[in-house]
Amino acid sequence: MHQTTSRVLALLALLQVRPHWTGPELAGRLGVSDRTIRKDIDRLRELGYPVDGVRGTAGHYKLGAGGKLPPLLLDDDEAVAIAVGLRGATGIAGIEESSARALEKLDHVLPHRLRRQVGAIHSTTTRAPDNTDTNVEDPVVDAAVLTAIASAIRDGEYLRVDRTEPEHDGAPPLLVEPYRLVSWVRHWYLVAREPDSGTWRTFRVDRIGLRMPTHRRFAPSPLPGGDYTSFVLRDVASTGWAVHARITVFAAAEEVLARINPTVGVVESVDATTSVLVTGADSLEVVAVYVGMLGLDFRVTEPPALVEHLRVLAQRYAAAVGG
Repeated sequence: MHQTTSRVLALLALLQVRPHWTGPELAGRLGVSDRTIRKDIDRLRELGYPVDGVRGTAGHYKLGAGGKLPPLLLDDDEAVAIAVGLRGATGIAGIEESSARALEKLDHVLPHRLRRQVGAIHSTTTRAPDNTDTNVEDPVVDAAVLTAIASAIRDGEYLRVDRTEPEHDGAPPLLVEPYRLVSWVRHWYLVAREPDSGTWRTFRVDRIGLRMPTHRRFAPSPLPGGDYTSFVLRDVASTGWAVHARITVFAAAEEVLARINPTVGVVESVDATTSVLVTGADSLEVVAVYVGMLGLDFRVTEPPALVEHLRVLAQRYAAAVGG
């Protein structure tokens, strides 16, 4: 019985790594007869694994979709990597609980030596905060929302979304064509197009709600250039933050661009010695940090809250050096 079980698991592993196998190929790999392969295929089907068989000169076996999730046959490094990754899963609502359940199942089947390796990493490692560049709590996205958006993108189906920001309270839902999900600095963004106007939009996934699936398909019209990530970075820099600012910088646009990450903001040239930095962040404090890191002279006139915050900082810094 033990030999038969081992052989059936080995057969299942072969079916996982290649889309098609002929009976003689499987028999040769496992060192058994074609008849034994047919019996083992029947055993897998009895266990709930959908193994499809194609007859004829091009006959073969393949592992079909559906049925039970086949056991994952992992090598040592893969098992340890998955276990460590599951312990650190964060950022999506519900994923921590799901990760804990998956980890518990994996721990039950790990060999003792691998369980000791994973346990050693867990017991000797402390997880530092991921978010160290802002004083605003990271948004949490529902895994079901991400899955629904991804499915609509895959199937080319319209999405009907509600914007949950206060300024959109009471506004009717938007019908959009979804094209891409982009993950950036612990935020998830949806790139979509409004079908009537053809306007391309970026939506923060934690700031939208989904209506019932439309099940209506659209003819795709991909983003010109196809660089969805760059589109998100540009769009967020100019419109996607909680706090926005236009900062006059007393330096040429080329010099400002050389000092910032392109995702920080958009630089507009005024003349040979002056430019405007359009930037933003999720708080006044973070915008102040960005501007201070430029290492260039600047003037801020809006928004008023940022002006006042910088005034307080200036007094605080002056007091710190006896000024």
